[in-house]
Amino acid sequence: MHPVIAVPAIIAIVYRAYSHKSLTPSGLAIATLTAIVHSLHPSSLPFTLLGVFFLAGTAATKVKHDIKSTLTLSSTTGSPASQAAPRNHIQVLANSGVAALLVLLSLNTRAARRECFSKASPDIFMVGIIANYAAVAADTFSSELGILSKTKPRLITTLQSVPPGTNGGVTFAGLIAGLGGAAIIAVPSLLLLDFCSGWGLGEKALLGLAIALWGALGSLLDSLLGALLQASVVDRRTGKIVEGEGGEKVLVSTSTQRTKAGAEAIHRDKSKDEGLHKRRDNGKTTESDNHESRTILSGMDIMDNNQINVLMATTMSLGAISVVKAFK
Repeated sequence: MHPVIAVPAIIAIVYRAYSHKSLTPSGLAIATLTAIVHSLHPSSLPFTLLGVFFLAGTAATKVKHDIKSTLTLSSTTGSPASQAAPRNHIQVLANSGVAALLVLLSLNTRAARRECFSKASPDIFMVGIIANYAAVAADTFSSELGILSKTKPRLITTLQSVPPGTNGGVTFAGLIAGLGGAAIIAVPSLLLLDFCSGWGLGEKALLGLAIALWGALGSLLDSLLGALLQASVVDRRTGKIVEGEGGEKVLVSTSTQRTKAGAEAIHRDKSKDEGLHKRRDNGKTTESDNHESRTILSGMDIMDNNQINVLMATTMSLGAISVVKAFK
């Protein structure tokens, strides 16, 4: 990417993140570094995908924020979670770190200097970068918009009805939103890829469809990994999911064990439960009280949300590369 274009583009995207308070200071620092890495690629596509994902993702996060904030609880305050909280450096890397690594790996390859995108021997690193952003965009749209579904989500592993915000909970609206998020990545990919001669309009359309479907598949994989490897913690007083700050794990009291009471907590009488589980200090619920009121609803407490995102993005990027290499 030419420096004349790259420098003002990086400044613009970083300034927007700063002015809209989309990122924490550490998030801004890592985002700046990530943007610089993306701009090193000869093609403008990697940087464009980063920018499109950032702008579309932050827009999706802010859709009906007032409603979404009432659906889950914050792990640190015990009050309604802030869905529009600024993202930190770990969250930035979880979404764009794999793509940045692929950009660096591609810099000294023939593929990075190739003038056109060939059907016979496509740039596998570019394929991985596109797959990464299609998957993380689909996951972001599915999570941020699917939580607004009028139908309750169902756990992808058991089809059990679960509260909004449950890891691995899926809705039809969320699946459609995820497909739309991946399509947003497919459009600039088709516009900015320098196709070699021989690519017909129909073949390009099929490639765009493949990108969108691959991204949607990534969203489903993220749900499956979340349902299996990430603990979903529910507050027994309200029946709402407790979200970890910055995608981190949610603390649960060691005295709280996961049993079928976790599922029953969703339907438990709120006033009775408050009388049994709520201790007060000067009229306020203490942090210890918040931990005592939590129980694991589903999933194993192995990974946090950021680690799940990295695992999904890595799998989908390497998976796309493997498919292309197998069929070229």
